[in-house]
Amino acid sequence: MKVMKFGGTSVGNAERIRNVAGLVAESGRNLVVVSAVSGTTNSLVEFSDYLYNGNPDGAKDVVARLESSYDRLIGELYHTKEAAGKASEYVQEVFGYLRTMSRQLFTTTEEKVVLAQGELISSHLLAWCLEEMGVKVRLLPALDFMKTDSRGEPDTDYIRTGLNALIEKHPEAELFVTQGFICRNLHHEIDNLKRGGSDYTASLVGAAIGAEEIQIWTDIDGMQNNDPKIVENTAPVRHLHFDEAAELGYFGAKILHPTCIQPAKFAGIPVRLLNTMAPASPGTLIDNVRDRGSIKAVAAKGNITAISIRSSRMLLAHGFLRRVFEIFESWQTSIDMICTSEVGVSVSIDNTTHLNEIVHDLKKYGTVTVDMDMCIICVVGDMDWENVGFETRAMEAMKDIPVRMVSYGGSNYNISFLVKDEDKVRTLRSLSKCLFEKC
Repeated sequence: MKVMKFGGTSVGNAERIRNVAGLVAESGRNLVVVSAVSGTTNSLVEFSDYLYNGNPDGAKDVVARLESSYDRLIGELYHTKEAAGKASEYVQEVFGYLRTMSRQLFTTTEEKVVLAQGELISSHLLAWCLEEMGVKVRLLPALDFMKTDSRGEPDTDYIRTGLNALIEKHPEAELFVTQGFICRNLHHEIDNLKRGGSDYTASLVGAAIGAEEIQIWTDIDGMQNNDPKIVENTAPVRHLHFDEAAELGYFGAKILHPTCIQPAKFAGIPVRLLNTMAPASPGTLIDNVRDRGSIKAVAAKGNITAISIRSSRMLLAHGFLRRVFEIFESWQTSIDMICTSEVGVSVSIDNTTHLNEIVHDLKKYGTVTVDMDMCIICVVGDMDWENVGFETRAMEAMKDIPVRMVSYGGSNYNISFLVKDEDKVRTLRSLSKCLFEKC
């Protein structure tokens, strides 16, 4: 059995939902994970914002617009009155329920219930579309098996036991459909998985059932070797190691969240990134096999801030780095890059919520300087230190670009450069030329 996850753009309108239905109907007895219809989650967030701000009329306007868009979608999606009637009745119930929320106290608990409605609607619409096509489909409610523990992390034992029990109950089913993103928490309240959303669901589900493969379907032909919005003639990367994919995801490749593939990695289940608009394309395969001697891709992460702490007291002083790191930990701020010398340490962060407090505390230990509007450029591939010349090729591309920091050797899979945001475009283009064309 395979797990097939479809994102919001893949089910963004009636034609695309029918395309997905046709695709999964021909793919065998698999489990389909579906996101909310494109634009729905944003509207539900807007609805919640109005209620947080005590504006029920604004919230009702959002519901009216969203309901109208679903009425059009249902009218275009189904060919029979029976299917269209079931879909209309369900959608009306959902939006009727949302309207009642304007008359009660609205908290984060209610907001999570609101946000869950997008995936619940899209999964029902797809299931009824498949039924209309004559497929024996069974809808498996994610809220019946997807649960987090006291730390807010997925309860994998609960998920595995609950999901497999539900599948075993329906041996007649030709296809299973469930919702991405949503779950229940330790208190059995409706919640969500946050990081990676529906991709995370697909990975957890795949690990739970021991899937043959986990497929992530989007509107892009796999992972590209650079940002196609900035660099011309990018190409899909046909194979990545899980760690390479995680590096690219963390450092800016939007197609895949870095944490969502961890369950698949630990279970040894390959993940394939595919294009709903070009289903015959091979896409990108991600697994635990390492390709030796190749550079795979470049990614960029903007809105980075660099902080330097310089102190003569650091010289030969044990415990200095520990005290520095404890400051960042106390303000719950993660560090992306770090470089050290005899008299100083430089780090980069992407969360500046507590920047002023962090700088204030660091001044106890030395002179602090801050550089805003920076960008991390990450080159990913087989970056083992024994591969002579790989880092030189990357450095050659940077010869005309001022580099604030370089990080190499912390991972066998990447070399990272910290540059100004204004140099991002020419850095990506130069790296693409030197690494994938001819320098």
